[in-house]
Amino acid sequence: MKKFEEKTVETQEIYDGKVVKLQVDSVTLPDGATSKREIIKHPGAVAIIALTDDDKVVMVEQYRKPLEKSIVEIPAGKLEPGEEPHVTAKRELEEETGYTTDNLQYITSFYTSPGFADEIIYLYFTDELKQLKENVEGDEDEFVELLELSLEEAEKLVKEERVHDAKTAYALLYLRMRK
Repeated sequence: MKKFEEKTVETQEIYDGKVVKLQVDSVTLPDGATSKREIIKHPGAVAIIALTDDDKVVMVEQYRKPLEKSIVEIPAGKLEPGEEPHVTAKRELEEETGYTTDNLQYITSFYTSPGFADEIIYLYFTDELKQLKENVEGDEDEFVELLELSLEEAEKLVKEERVHDAKTAYALLYLRMRK
């Protein structure tokens, strides 16, 4: 038995969307009581820490509707069904930044919000970028602006809450610890 395991008694599917699924699970708690758990199922995602030859962090600014504001992030995107994370990482790097690479190093993975979602992000690093000759078409409903910032400039954006997501904050911490 897993420590503090909650046994699922029933699952009620509420919503099956393009990006997420929502379900409500009835569970038996370790003490025998019952409870409900609202769970978001997500296919997983990747994020890429990419450095240019002059040590600039490749980032994108985009509007995030749930936040009702634009934020600056490292390139990222969701896994497609059956797609390996490193393939997704290269594709997202190309689509969002116009760069490609032949050397993606896996860093780690982490859950974004384990209290209610199973989304996992696979984090990659590259400092071997090549500019694409032609831009790769991205998602038709995604509008991004490319930024190349020094680590110090990016860290300043954290203080200004323009970098305001966990994956990017994690990436900047990773880069700071590398120095």
